[in-house]
Amino acid sequence: MIAAGDRIAGWLKPGAAVAVIRLRSMGDTVLTTPALALLKQARPDLAIWVALERPWERLLEGNPDIAGVILVEKGVRWKALAALRGRRPELCLNLHGGPTSAWLTALSGARWRAGFGHFALPAVYNVRIPRAQEILGRETNAPVHTAEHLASAMFYLGVEQSEIPAARLFAEATRRRAPYAVLHVGAAEASKQWPVERFVELAQWIAASQALEPVFVAGPSQGGLLAGVKGFAAFHGLSVGEMMSLVRGAELFVGNDSGPAHVAAAFGLPCVVIFGPSNSKVWHPWKTRRQVIEAASHSIGDVEVDAVRQAVVTALPARARQE
Repeated sequence: MIAAGDRIAGWLKPGAAVAVIRLRSMGDTVLTTPALALLKQARPDLAIWVALERPWERLLEGNPDIAGVILVEKGVRWKALAALRGRRPELCLNLHGGPTSAWLTALSGARWRAGFGHFALPAVYNVRIPRAQEILGRETNAPVHTAEHLASAMFYLGVEQSEIPAARLFAEATRRRAPYAVLHVGAAEASKQWPVERFVELAQWIAASQALEPVFVAGPSQGGLLAGVKGFAAFHGLSVGEMMSLVRGAELFVGNDSGPAHVAAAFGLPCVVIFGPSNSKVWHPWKTRRQVIEAASHSIGDVEVDAVRQAVVTALPARARQE
């Protein structure tokens, strides 16, 4: 066990390979990009490989901070392991913590195998990363944003502590005839979905008062959420790349706490995000103009349309609104 993980980034040989085990999901992958940028800035010579499941590899396409992606596909994970070992990483950093990621880390062949101290299967790791609060000098129970949590691993490994940058993604913007706002109505759980009829009411107001065309979006398996959306453009079943392009071209993002909100933040869009039970201090849009709306009850159904309207007015730059 290596007790002083704070020097490993400096110990790596020139041009060494580093494997980062991320696996999933959309928001987690987006919020890993600031950590990757910090490591690359500290050691531009490193070849950083990121292990991801489909379809999340598209999120890192074009990212100059990485050498490439190692695809981890269900049923043939041995192929990912072979590709991982073929890169001969000196350091394998697990940012996921589940059994598949632990298995990949253990068999990576890396000299240093790093993971957070709370991860299961501790024998896998010879570098145990403390809690982010300890690394960042926060109080024990202080909330830490996910981007900060992931970046703290890099600081512990020897990257000099500095400001954590914004996330960044790369995509061509969708072109539409008029400026538009993306309204994302889906979420991973029903408890995180604001009622669609309230999104429709909000969209009618945006169209009438904010000089923006509302464009509705739902996830690949969430087309039923759009059944009540009439009179507005609506898309579901978009690929990750198509969704990124649509969000990239927008002037505003309004949606539930979900992966596309982090995509919007990475593109620098003003974001209005409606929260239910999730901790907004941990999951709010990172480093963009943002408004977070949540009820005192933490029940998303208790969020009123008027509160979201006011958040839109606050989030939008004055030039984007009708006078």
